[in-house]
Amino acid sequence: MGNCKSLPKTWCSCSCCTKCCKHKATEEIRLNPLILPPILDETDATSTNVISIKSFDLCTNENGPDHHTKNFYSMKSNPGDETKLIVRRGQPFKIRLTTNRPFSRARDTLNFVFTLHNDEKPSHGHGTLVGCMLKSNSYELGESNEWGSAIETISGDQMDVLIKPSCRAPIGEWRVEIDTQVSNQEGVRNFKYSSTFYVLFNPWCKDDQVYMPDREALREYVLADTTLIWRGSYNRLRPSVWKLGQYERDVLDCSLLLMSKIGKVTPAHRGDPIKISRALSAAVNSPDDDGAVLGNWSEDFSGGTPPTKWIGSVAILQEYYKKRKPVKFGQCWVFSGVLTTIARTLGIPSRIITNYSSAHDTQGSLTVDYFVDAEGKVLEEMNSDSIWNYHVWNEVWMDRPDIGVEYGGWQAIDSTPQEMSDDMYRCGPASVLAVKLGEILRPYDCDFLYSEVNADKVFWRYTGPYQPLKLLRKDTLGIGHLISTKQIGQWDRDDITKTYKFAEKSRDERDTMAKALKQANSSFSRYYLNEDFNDIYFDFNLQDDIKIGETFQVTLQVKNRSDEKAYDVVGSLHVETVLYTGKQRDKVKSTTFDINIPPNSLKLIEMEVTFDEYFGKLMDQAAFNISCMANVRDTDYEYFAQDDFRVRKPDIKITFQGIPTSHEEIDVIVRLTNPLPIPLRKGLFQLEGPGIESQILKKIAEVPVSATTSATFKYTPPFAGRAALVAKFSCKELDDVDGFLAYEVRPRPDDVLIESNEINGGYNRRIERRDVIP
Repeated sequence: MGNCKSLPKTWCSCSCCTKCCKHKATEEIRLNPLILPPILDETDATSTNVISIKSFDLCTNENGPDHHTKNFYSMKSNPGDETKLIVRRGQPFKIRLTTNRPFSRARDTLNFVFTLHNDEKPSHGHGTLVGCMLKSNSYELGESNEWGSAIETISGDQMDVLIKPSCRAPIGEWRVEIDTQVSNQEGVRNFKYSSTFYVLFNPWCKDDQVYMPDREALREYVLADTTLIWRGSYNRLRPSVWKLGQYERDVLDCSLLLMSKIGKVTPAHRGDPIKISRALSAAVNSPDDDGAVLGNWSEDFSGGTPPTKWIGSVAILQEYYKKRKPVKFGQCWVFSGVLTTIARTLGIPSRIITNYSSAHDTQGSLTVDYFVDAEGKVLEEMNSDSIWNYHVWNEVWMDRPDIGVEYGGWQAIDSTPQEMSDDMYRCGPASVLAVKLGEILRPYDCDFLYSEVNADKVFWRYTGPYQPLKLLRKDTLGIGHLISTKQIGQWDRDDITKTYKFAEKSRDERDTMAKALKQANSSFSRYYLNEDFNDIYFDFNLQDDIKIGETFQVTLQVKNRSDEKAYDVVGSLHVETVLYTGKQRDKVKSTTFDINIPPNSLKLIEMEVTFDEYFGKLMDQAAFNISCMANVRDTDYEYFAQDDFRVRKPDIKITFQGIPTSHEEIDVIVRLTNPLPIPLRKGLFQLEGPGIESQILKKIAEVPVSATTSATFKYTPPFAGRAALVAKFSCKELDDVDGFLAYEVRPRPDDVLIESNEINGGYNRRIERRDVIP
């Protein structure tokens, strides 16, 4: 080719010439929305032998199913919006070129030039500027780690071309130019396309770093657009449905914006899922960089949406993309839901993880320390550590070449702004296997994740600034329970605790803890005071199923295991409402006791709590903390324990009036029964689902005591296959009530083809056209 000075009347294909040459003629070709209009820059008007490109077809109907991208909003014909191709790296996609004459393999030369959009200085070295010479045969696409282009078929003036992005290509928007030339001649024509196409990660490609071999897992962790998030407490697990909505309008563009502009992943590193997932764990929260969601753990949500009222990521990401300001407000499950949406949008397999009794270790000691006074009141001002009823983070799937092949697979990332990592609020990716093995020095933030699931809980009695602390109790079993995620293909819970930790009380678990402490250089001494006294045993006893609106009872069991001696035990029992983070306690009720327990006997201390006593003090997730402080007279033994629980809220019931069918309108009814002994006033149903671009809102004036209310709306399923509708109800008296319906949408009769198979006796085979991979 050469440079502009050596070719005064022709063009080379280099990017500098396309910017500096002044002698170009331009014409526009306008075609239907599925065909991109090229801008023709004719470098030598006299070079009539150089082939011209008349149209450029994205073949979205063929590429979409092949690349598992057909459901994306940009891949469909939407009035007023441009159709854009979305493909996955490491896998060929097809384009169809219409030329002014048949392409000659022997005489014509065609080159593609791909540049990463919005990269100010695209370069070959960074993989953001790529040139591909069109090969004659499809088997010449080259190695997986390089870009390639080849002819698939030629039919007259139409040519189908296969283009294969490298399996290491940066993800994002790409631009394409085409240079055509007659072999051994100087005349070159350059065609630029004003539109862009998207390249995503490809977990179906064996050479992609995010490759996942299990196809059922791919359907769940990449393609599924609705999931479950477990909340509540370890003794009252509560699944909430979350609409991920990765295919909806603006979600892909917002995800790329958060990666590049907010997460500041440089173009050269946009092919690295390690760097991208770490950046996204910071970009989803707002303290450092005005990211997507503003956290709020108070009870004042004025000026925004309370976290419990969100039912999915779509509204959050669409608002952020429009306003470029943090959306108010989020808590851990909201951050996790949004991060899962972004990861799946970009093609990284992701799932939502809930850890019950989750430690927040602020000092890196691998312990959670609680300080209480003589009455058993937790001293909030002294407690920097905390134990959350539950905490929600994410896992993403990828190889880890930076730390070793054995640490590939699931990696934990967390976008809830808890502690800084490298001067930013972010966490991970931390290999889940490294966490289990106590390898707390592995990048990134394995020590923090290890504490969340494995820290020891220690209670100290504080008697004044100049008095020594007394160790009341050390609990090695209180942290990290029932680590949960949604089952593959099922609307049920999958317990994955064993992937994070060895079994409690096992030798492996204690050995791993010792190993972690040694790596952390912790000076914490592991005292075992009080362990010599085993005669008196305490335990809480709670009802299995406490429904909101009902009276409940808290029972403390005190057992004397001595065969000979009776003991006097004095103490107090407390019930408080609390945020799920373990903060902002508000006293509901307490009682004191002074009892004598004969040898080998059991006594119960019972306290009844009525609806009127707790209703006015309930916080947003109806969580309670119970605690006991006790002293055995004539001994030095003091006992302190606490536990968490929540009352159960009702479920919303969703039913179809008929069988849901693709592209056919159907009535949907949502119902809720009032569980409270008071009426519900000014209620609101919020509903989301596939094809519902804006939330459906249904106002309910009043629901009398024990009555059932309902609302009906029209719904048109946009595709056949698996889907889910999500509903939430809120009012002043009762909020954070939700429900969902998972269902199968059947295809329309027009979408069912009957094909004859003459080889196998001419039987008919039913084939369904689907817009999603089921």
